[in-house]
Amino acid sequence: MTANGLLLFLRSLAAEPRMVGAVVPSGSALANLITQDINGATGKVLELGPGTGVLTAALLQRGVRESDLTLIEYGSDFMRLLQQRFPHARVLWMDAAWISPQKLFAPETFGAVVSGLPLLNIAEQKVDAILSGVFASLKPGGAMYQFTYGVRCPISHSQLERHGLQASCAGRVLMNVPPASVYRISRRPARQASE
Repeated sequence: MTANGLLLFLRSLAAEPRMVGAVVPSGSALANLITQDINGATGKVLELGPGTGVLTAALLQRGVRESDLTLIEYGSDFMRLLQQRFPHARVLWMDAAWISPQKLFAPETFGAVVSGLPLLNIAEQKVDAILSGVFASLKPGGAMYQFTYGVRCPISHSQLERHGLQASCAGRVLMNVPPASVYRISRRPARQASE
């Protein structure tokens, strides 16, 4: 990360700590874990809350084409930084909860979604809106990869049930500051979803 990116991160953290949701930018071990199942064959990838672009850079290293990336960032300063760092990616300055109501993407647009959103700091109804938008635009078999600093999945059991989803822990990064976990959220198989 550049010195400008770190300065921007720290300034944003001081101004809106609940929206940034991290105390330092994501480390390389976390970036490797959250992107481990994604590669060039995944197709288009949606990233929510990319911040300074640490996970975005990891996606590129995995073989995802920059032109296949759509980055949704709420912070205007981060958005401008992302446009400079990833000029061939589609960078949208907006709230991720607007995906579904605005009908931004056709069904089955993305092969994977990577999220750095601080879901534990976001109201449940807003998380519901984010999940609706994400899974309406995700291909069958695709998954959302979410990291958290919490001790369990940041999406409640009742929310997973409501949306017909399941979550599994893909791993933990104890050497991250603070330690983080990655969850793979996907649609439940049809038989389980109807039970």
